Parts: sequence; structure tokens; C-alpha cells
Amino acid sequence: MRSIIKNYATVDECRDYANKIAEDIQSIIDQHSTESVERTTLRFMELDGVSSDGVPLVNTLVEKARKKGVLSKGIVHLIGAYYQLEEVESIQEAIDEIIYDSEVDWKLLYKTELTTSTKEELTIFFQNRYKKLEQVKANKLEKKNRLKVGKEPLKYLIVATGNIYEDVAQAEAAAETGADIIAVIRSTAQSLLDYVPYGATTEGYGGTYATQQNFKIMREALDKVGERLGRYIHLVNYSSGLCMAEIAYMAAREGLDYLLNDAMYGILFRDINMKRTFIDQYISRRICSHFEISINTGEDNYLTTSDAFDFGYTVLTSQFINEAFATLAGLRKNQMGLGHAYEINPSIPQSFLYEFAQAKLIREVFPEAPLKYMPPTKHMTGDIFYSHLIDALFNIASKITNQSIHLLGIPTEALHTPLLHDRFLALKNVDYMFNAFEGFENEFDVVEGGLIEKRANQILDDAHQFLKDIADRGLMSVIGEGKFANIKRFPDGGKGLDGVFQKNSDYFNPMISLLEK
Repeated sequence: MRSIIKNYATVDECRDYANKIAEDIQSIIDQHSTESVERTTLRFMELDGVSSDGVPLVNTLVEKARKKGVLSKGIVHLIGAYYQLEEVESIQEAIDEIIYDSEVDWKLLYKTELTTSTKEELTIFFQNRYKKLEQVKANKLEKKNRLKVGKEPLKYLIVATGNIYEDVAQAEAAAETGADIIAVIRSTAQSLLDYVPYGATTEGYGGTYATQQNFKIMREALDKVGERLGRYIHLVNYSSGLCMAEIAYMAAREGLDYLLNDAMYGILFRDINMKRTFIDQYISRRICSHFEISINTGEDNYLTTSDAFDFGYTVLTSQFINEAFATLAGLRKNQMGLGHAYEINPSIPQSFLYEFAQAKLIREVFPEAPLKYMPPTKHMTGDIFYSHLIDALFNIASKITNQSIHLLGIPTEALHTPLLHDRFLALKNVDYMFNAFEGFENEFDVVEGGLIEKRANQILDDAHQFLKDIADRGLMSVIGEGKFANIKRFPDGGKGLDGVFQKNSDYFNPMISLLEK
């Protein structure tokens, strides 16, 4: 099937505008850090566990430093200064002691200049822990190479019971039935928690809490079922909200494959402060880039609050910007799982042609990206037979436009959290359609000057104009006008702004230095 893009120079200009937009935000990122980034640094140093009252130790230590007003040089500087002044035997001992030392002179730690020797020891400390994460990555890649990986579009199924052990049972059943990717849906509003819950959890609402132990439990379960089936099963979770970077570290530690990771989603749909989440996103994506984790972005969500026919160009616009942000964070093209969705009102005449036009356009604009195509949700009803038919059209569009990751539509999507049999029906539907339309794109072509070509190029032209406007006026300003998803957010609003701080000229963090290599 031939290309439907009439002028690739327009695509190049879109990327130029997106790069300028991202670089403007990057200048803010480079000058600042956040409490979550500092907590991630402590996790990188392998500080784990909770206090007697259940507060994560990383939160305890960073909060102490913040309250004393000494965080601007970074948590590593304070630990290094404690190591120098208290003459403890190791960096590890300094970490263990500073948490519980009630007589710490935080102001003195802040004023203390780190010696070259201390900085070298701290750097080696981080390098040794980096090597451990590299080994996790190597083990993951060995399994992928040894076991078969499914054929694209990869079939992506969700589990969302709230209980990690019940999630495992559903995930195993889904894998046995043909799922390639298992996504553990996160408990509702966890993105608004400024800490990561600890341990295995069994009481999430609308999903299961993202914790390192839960990651470990599910990864081990999927590895076992994968060995039995002779097929690698990918694992997905969420690195979004107020703990983006921390969860990215946990995912790297436990060998996850994909993370839902998108600052724009957090800003628009969770009212996370822009500055906070752009900074956290950068560090989380640096972690993903190093440890073979692909991101999934959330542009599909725009079409739940704005009309897919009229505002489809905002999806493409955001994808260009997300690609630029990802590139600045070191992600390769094949790690950028840009999101979009089948959400045009099915009552519109020729709706399938419009859906096809956008899906094929996005595939052509981002040929190397593992695109994630989301099922229809906005126009689903309680009629599960109707829903099943719409999902079949979505399955066809995904197959013949060569999408990479295909989130299965469930017939009871609009009714309740899907049960095991609902997933079985969804897999039967997608398997039938993928098989029936195998090779379809090689036998048919798009009419030159027809509706599909016109629609695709109109979307591209609209995205081009929108990106030019954003590049001229700034992303934060445009978000404040409600240009994305019809939702207005502001640079100094939202949750988490108090956790953002400007770096001192002596800010020291070997974790970031390692991740930026």
C-alpha cells in the first residue's frame, strides 16, 4: 500500500517545531530537581523499606532535608558530607545512619564542601549499583532472545482486580489464551500519591497498586508461564504521576518491558504541576533508555474529552512533542510507544475510512516506533454485541495499518471490570480478524485524491500549524488555554509544585551523570 503523505517536508518541519518546544522545556528541567528525583536517587543507592509508621525511608530522608531547606545541593551531597564529617566506614553506613541520627546538623552538611575523594567514592558506589541493573537488563534480553516473541500487532491485555495474586491468575490465563503483553492497571488515583506504597498489596480500587514487590511477583509469574509456553510475555505498568522516576527505577530493577509514561497525561488528566512532571518524566525516561524499557504515551486520552473527528490533529501534535522529549532523554525510536485510539463516533458516515486515515498517517510518520493503538471506549454502550462489532472494526484497522501494540477491546468495557471470559471473547475476536486480514495491505491500495488521503493530509497540516503556534508561544502557555483535550492547566498550578526546587551550582548527583552518558 502506497504512502498517503503528500509532502514529507511538512513532517520534517513538524519535527523541527517539536524539537524547539521540547528544548525550551528542557532548559527548565536542567536547572531544577524534585523530591521524587531525589527519592529515586536514594532508591538507586538501594535505600528500601519503611519506617515504624509505614512511611517509605526515601520519603523520610528527603523530607527531613526539605524541611531544613538544604535540598538544593542534592541528597547525595548531604550523604557525602555526613560520610566525611562523621568518619563512618562506608557510604552505605552513612546512608544507614543519617536516617536515624536525630542530632544531624543539616546546615553544616549543606555548607560542607565535598572532597574529590568523597565524590569519587560516591561515583563508584553508583556505578556498582548501575551494574546490578545492567544485569537485570541482560537477563531480560536473554529470555527475549531465547523465547519466541509474538507477531505484531502484539496483543495487549489488562488485569485490574486490585489484588496482585488475583491479577497473577488472570494474567496467566490471558497468556495461555494468546496475550503477548500483560498490563497491570494501577489503583485509581495512585498517581496523586507522593510516595510509593510498600510490599505486596491486595486491596486496590479499580486496579492494583504499583509497588516493587508487586512488580516482582508478576514478573516471576509471567516468566514461569512464558517458559512453559515457549513464548516471552511482556509486562506493563505505570510510571506517571508524582512518583514517575521512582517507579521507573523499580521497573528497571524488576525487569519490566513497558511503562505508561507521559507528562502531558499527568498534567491534563491528573492536574500534576507542569514543572514537576516534566522534570520527573525526563529522569524516568533516562532510566527507561538505559534499561531496555519502552514507554507508552497517553494521547489516546485526549479523544475522551474532545471530539476525535475535530481534534484528531492534537493527537499527532502531542506525538511529535513526546517524540522530541523522548529523544532528549536518550530513548531510541524503537522505545517510543506513542499512543493513539480508535475513537471517532461510529454513527458518522464513512467513520472507518476516517479511522483508517489517522491510523495509517501515524504509522507513516513514526515508522520505527512501537505504536500503541487503543480500542474504542467513548462511544461504547451497554449493548455488548454492538461493542463487539465496533471492536472488530478496530481490530481490522490495527492489522491493515501495521500497528505495533494492540490493546484488546473488551465487549463489556462500558459495564464492569472485565472477567476472564470477556478476555477470552476479545482474544477470539482479534485472532479471527488478524488471521482474516493477513496480507490485506499488500493487495489493496488507497485511491489517490480520495477521502483517506485528503483526511490524513488535513490532519498533518493542522498539526503542523498547531506545532508552529506552540513553538512561537510556548507549550505551557498553550496548555493554559485548553488547547489539548479541552482542559486548562497552568504552570504554577496543580499538585506537586512544592516538591520542585532549583539546583544549587554545587548540586551533585552521580545517578544523573550515569544516566546522561
